[in-house]
Amino acid sequence: MIKKLVVVLIVAFASQLQAQEGTASPYSFYGIGSLKFKGTVENRSMGGLSIYNDSIHLNLLNPAGYTGNNIKSFNNESRPVKFAIGGSYSSLNLKSDSGSEKANSTTFDYLALSVPMGKFGFGFGLLPYTSVGYKLESRNDNDDVSNRYRGEGGVNKAFAGLAYQINEKLSVGVEASYNFGNVKNSSVAYLYDDEGNLAQYQSRENNRSDLSGLNFNIGLSYKTMINDKLELSSGLTYAPGSNLTSNNTRSFSTIIINEISGQEFVVNTIDADLEDQNLKTTDLSLPSRVSFGAGIGEPRKWFLGAEYTYQNTSKFSNPIFSIDNATFVNASTIALGGFYIPDYNSFSNYWKRVTYRGGLHYENTGLEINNETINEFGMSFGVGLPVGGLFSNANLGLEFGKRGTTNQNLIQENFINLQISLSLNDRWFQKRKYN
Repeated sequence: MIKKLVVVLIVAFASQLQAQEGTASPYSFYGIGSLKFKGTVENRSMGGLSIYNDSIHLNLLNPAGYTGNNIKSFNNESRPVKFAIGGSYSSLNLKSDSGSEKANSTTFDYLALSVPMGKFGFGFGLLPYTSVGYKLESRNDNDDVSNRYRGEGGVNKAFAGLAYQINEKLSVGVEASYNFGNVKNSSVAYLYDDEGNLAQYQSRENNRSDLSGLNFNIGLSYKTMINDKLELSSGLTYAPGSNLTSNNTRSFSTIIINEISGQEFVVNTIDADLEDQNLKTTDLSLPSRVSFGAGIGEPRKWFLGAEYTYQNTSKFSNPIFSIDNATFVNASTIALGGFYIPDYNSFSNYWKRVTYRGGLHYENTGLEINNETINEFGMSFGVGLPVGGLFSNANLGLEFGKRGTTNQNLIQENFINLQISLSLNDRWFQKRKYN
């Protein structure tokens, strides 16, 4: 049953990934898109916390989580192989001073595997890292469309990490990621005659950037019992700054627009000479990032923690594009969250074995438009439902909140995100016993 469910999820999320953009946010217009991956469903259901590690869930935010202590039910000889797959559905209500619109997207979020190797742990996977998907229009004094902007694409990440358990309390890990993808956008300038009628021909600018590059993430995880019941968990991650190579193309087209359907028909196209402008190949700077946090709890019972993340977003640059009314400043996030399990070992009541999660976060995204800081606030809830055997579970998460503001003619996003994942565990390596 579990294998069939995995296949269904993979097919469903893959088809949705091909069918539409991974976001509908107008703020994906800036930079290389909106950050798509913010952790597993378990992380996000606790406000985005990455400081808690256990033996049956993957933590894809801190590479130190690929290792850990052996499980007592395995005769204290090994840990399970952990497999995780997740996806989400997002619903957006876009609100401005002039009205509101609704949009939605369904996407695959991550696919990962972690394999224990004694005191080492190895993990690898694939996930969409950022996503671009916007449709914007600006209007003139006569309330006619003056410009139309469209964008799609994003950056994907293939990653592999290795962790080492220094002792029962402290683990360290490092992860290397290969980032790849493309961002495509177009802008149409609408022309009208003296009587306000749409001109026969319009001009459209087309841009495409193919992105690739490496970056690294280093993590520490520390756990210790502070008394007979309470355990302290803490974590630290650091991702140094890196570059993405951007191979760029730009063209200009003369088009005819159907006034009823809005469909565009190309009359002719001229390619821009980016080589002459030293813009054919550019380096896109990705900022460094550090996060740290701690929490306390009773093992297999409850946990409560807090985490702070700082990103040097002011160092972000993309020479191929310049936007006059937008700047990047340093970003930060504060997250609070935790979980509660009524009775981990209950055999008579299934719901007592369920993990109940909750959290909240406040984020300065690092983006300023028209001198307005774009902030995000969200609350999240989730459950971990035991399924099958060997500690496997299905995880459901619900997140809602808002991003942005209606000040300065900007857009406020009210979002609802529904997430689902499977955390599957299996035992691949066992010591043979002889009588």
